[in-house]
Amino acid sequence: MFAVLKTGGKQYRVEAGDVLRVEKLAAEAGQKVQFNDILMVGGEAPVVGAPLVAGAAVQAEVIDQIKGEKVIHFVKRRRKHSSQRTKGHRQHLTLVRVTDILASGAEGTGVAAATGTVAARRAAHEAPGAAPAPAEKPKRVRKAAAAQE
Repeated sequence: MFAVLKTGGKQYRVEAGDVLRVEKLAAEAGQKVQFNDILMVGGEAPVVGAPLVAGAAVQAEVIDQIKGEKVIHFVKRRRKHSSQRTKGHRQHLTLVRVTDILASGAEGTGVAAATGTVAARRAAHEAPGAAPAPAEKPKRVRKAAAAQE
């Protein structure tokens, strides 16, 4: 049985036992996470989602937080004083091992959902069950309202 999951803006075809390098997740080594954005579950009776398969999930164990290989971006201008610039970057990645593929019943497993670092930061700042705070009006709108009064 295999599944196609989506995480970090990318899609991965996985089977049980596969090791993946995905965009950084808010999880520590040894922790179990669950990917809920499943696009397809394959096997004897393949199921294609529209856009996601309801109730399907992929469970994985976090092996380690790593950095990818260095990517070098070199810029050179041929004219105007021949300026050159070199930049480097190493992407933060999470190494995970797929342990199980669930075709249904993913809600009742009790395993934490795999969230990226941005989603985890946003969730940490919101109170559970509270409505999001209304956006504050820009300064120019407040000034215009005060001038009309």
